[in-house]
Amino acid sequence: MCNREAPEVEQFARQHADALNIVGFGTQDSFEEAEEFRTEHDITFRLLWDPSYDSWQHFGITSQPNAILFDKDGETIAGWQGALDDSTYQDILARIGAA
Repeated sequence: MCNREAPEVEQFARQHADALNIVGFGTQDSFEEAEEFRTEHDITFRLLWDPSYDSWQHFGITSQPNAILFDKDGETIAGWQGALDDSTYQDILARIGAA
């Protein structure tokens, strides 16, 4: 995710923490830059740092920004590549029955 969308993703994650988990995948910046990003945007959801890109291969990720939504049991319920928009949020809410 980028600086522009980070606050919206964080707000969405907090508002729906009882229904889903958001996991961000990072590899393209340094670990220090990723930690600065987390701190700057007060990110509370899980960010996975994987310099090997193994997680990208496992989940079919080909570019950033990218995110995958898992239910409380760890099952994938939605995923997307690119910046988030209102229709993506509405789609996610519909999938978890919160629309």
